[in-house]
Amino acid sequence: MSKQKKIATGIEGLDTILHGGFTKKDAYLVRGGAGSGKTTLGLHFLCQGVEQGEGVLLITLSEPADKIKRNALRRGYDLQEVNFLDLSPSSNFIDKSEDYNIFPSNQVEQAPLFAKITQRIKELRPKRVFLDGINQLRFLAPDDYQFRKMIQSLLKLLSDYEVTPLLVSEVGSLPDDDLQFLCDGVINLSQQDDSRKIRISKNRASGFRKGKHAYRLSEKGFSVYPIIKLNERTKAPAELNVEQVSSGIKEIDSLLHGGIERGVNTIITGPTGCGKTSLGLTFIKEAARQQKKSLIYLFEENKNTLISRAKSINIPMDNMLNDDRLQIYSYEQLDLTPEIFMHQIKEKIESNKINNEITMVMIDSITSFITFYSDNNLNKTDIIKFLHKLRNYLTQNDIALIMTNEIPNITGDLQITDDKISFLADNVILLRYLEINGQLKKAIGVLKKRTSGFENRLREFKITNKGIKVGEPYEKLRGILTGNPDFID
Repeated sequence: MSKQKKIATGIEGLDTILHGGFTKKDAYLVRGGAGSGKTTLGLHFLCQGVEQGEGVLLITLSEPADKIKRNALRRGYDLQEVNFLDLSPSSNFIDKSEDYNIFPSNQVEQAPLFAKITQRIKELRPKRVFLDGINQLRFLAPDDYQFRKMIQSLLKLLSDYEVTPLLVSEVGSLPDDDLQFLCDGVINLSQQDDSRKIRISKNRASGFRKGKHAYRLSEKGFSVYPIIKLNERTKAPAELNVEQVSSGIKEIDSLLHGGIERGVNTIITGPTGCGKTSLGLTFIKEAARQQKKSLIYLFEENKNTLISRAKSINIPMDNMLNDDRLQIYSYEQLDLTPEIFMHQIKEKIESNKINNEITMVMIDSITSFITFYSDNNLNKTDIIKFLHKLRNYLTQNDIALIMTNEIPNITGDLQITDDKISFLADNVILLRYLEINGQLKKAIGVLKKRTSGFENRLREFKITNKGIKVGEPYEKLRGILTGNPDFID
């Protein structure tokens, strides 16, 4: 059996889901509600044909052609080489006095609309046709049987002329089960709140990647983010890259028996204002000093605020940015789904993979990350599952992940995390407030390190204008983890 020839859809992520794109000469149906991006997807399809030197035709039965052109122009689409056939209700083609019954018995080809489409196909002989508003024909048909016969005749015509057609169905107006049956492939677009999903339910001549994949509509058009496939098995501790990333601070490296390893996830946890972000930045500063690159993703503060705050504690982030050893991204909008967020990380890593440059990724903070998406009606359990997937992806690419986590208790009973996410961590570094002789002090300690031993004592932790200072271990205190320690006689 010969391999079916594929043609690009004009959307890279959609080609990935379809294992290479549309099968040539097969008919595809795009289903979705109003505003889901069906027409935008079709324009990508046509513009890709133009780019490859193919003749293309857009047949519209819903929106007028001039409106489609105006909207396309706003998004930067060049439709000068796209041929149009405007059969919309507002076009001049249909005279109000005409008989709208376009399905005379056994003479479908003589129907006005069908005859116009046939004529245009024969004139242009396009390789790609985008038919927008196929549901409109159902309103003109006397019954479902005649409608199906009409569509079958249309698809047969397009196949005879070796055309790859893309049809659009408006979900919610009328049932379209018959259209799904007649077409070779079916693409479903859905939207819930700010989350958009694309799913392939049928691709007759080829396999496809199953599942609901994220997609986004922006000024760049239609972007698809396929579900990222990971290796079946996560690396065991013995298989991890033993290269350690130092903090640049001798006492912290002593706590960690050398530093943190590449390919592991470190959670820095503690109450507000204790220095979690500052501690994470010390690892990034040392990585930059060793000519290694890091990525920071902010969910609490903006980029400029972080740079200013880091400068006040002797962490020159401007220099790292100028030397291309650091990239910072701040997220404040709710149009970013977890899937798209992971794709953005993946794209940065893949673009630097030739020289294996990315050493570390920092998320500040996972507390805000979870709140960010929980407020957007996403299930907290699913968000944590996504973090687990992200962690596994970075592990397989030997990249250290640092995530800061805020706990609500300043002192009192010890709580590692507030959202039961400590299972994600290979390492857990704890920052703690202490009250000693009426003074508020801070302590740092390691609670968990999966790949090696660690120092099991807490040390004094200070943030100064010269950077982080860590003292000797607390030897004469007990009850440190309660936040109210006692001196040992």
